[in-house]
Amino acid sequence: MRVVVTGSAGRLGRSVVRGLTDAGHEVAAVDRVPTPEPAASEHLVDLADQAATDALFAELRPDALVHLAGIAVPFSAPERDIIVTNTTLGYGVLAAASAHGATRVLAASSPTILGYGIPSWRARYAPLDEAHPVSPWNAYALSKVVIEQEVAMFGRAAGTDGPVFGAFRPCYVISPEEWQGALTQQGHTVAERLADPALAAVSLFNYVDARDAAGFVDTWLHAAPELPQGETFFVGAADAMATRPVAELWREYLPALGEAGDALTGDAPVFSVAKAESLLGWTPKRRWRDELAAEVPAGPEASARPTPTTTGAP
Repeated sequence: MRVVVTGSAGRLGRSVVRGLTDAGHEVAAVDRVPTPEPAASEHLVDLADQAATDALFAELRPDALVHLAGIAVPFSAPERDIIVTNTTLGYGVLAAASAHGATRVLAASSPTILGYGIPSWRARYAPLDEAHPVSPWNAYALSKVVIEQEVAMFGRAAGTDGPVFGAFRPCYVISPEEWQGALTQQGHTVAERLADPALAAVSLFNYVDARDAAGFVDTWLHAAPELPQGETFFVGAADAMATRPVAELWREYLPALGEAGDALTGDAPVFSVAKAESLLGWTPKRRWRDELAAEVPAGPEASARPTPTTTGAP
């Protein structure tokens, strides 16, 4: 399958490109900046330029689009820039893919659309799933709500005979090098997130290995013709980013989760991927206990940062 991946140089994009290439797809990697070690043919294009975007899709005529491009971190740019950039890129790329023959279009959203991160937010229930109400409170989260609506709009317009559109909400992405000590997107290591629950509580202890997200994308591409238009999926790990059960942590570190958090026993995550398992047969394969190259202390009282001793698969 000929697949265009936008945002191919990013934390998630690199793993998606490599995963799809390894799965046998013919991948065209699209970004404004090159990748140091590209795993596919690269096309350096500013997707904010609609004429250039249309020309690229007219040239490539892909079977599928995986849209990851955009400003990827809340508050990493002025709020107006985030909403304008992300929603404009989403519309323009989805329109170009639809106009030039793509039969499958998958766009990245975010769990942040649920609205956690401010004092007024409360979980309705746990684990959180795709039916939970959304309540964005910043431009990044709002942009992802709009992208999901763009997906739904294009899907409605395509009907049952046109291309299939879908969206996925990848949890806190951990790239392969981050298991080996590279800094995550919040500026600290995975080991530090585990040693201090306050760090991981900000994102509800969620995470996903970038390679598992790539596996989800490949699974979705194969399953798309059998799916309803506009389906959205959470994509996360099968466990929480915590050394203790969330049920033991939420009162101190995540009170917004409420007593529903008591149901999250063992290593159960806050976000459910049951829908992806039910409709697609996809389940995550990687857990931090297997991938992290360290002995991690049980809590923030630990006096020393864990020191990596072995490494997981790259």
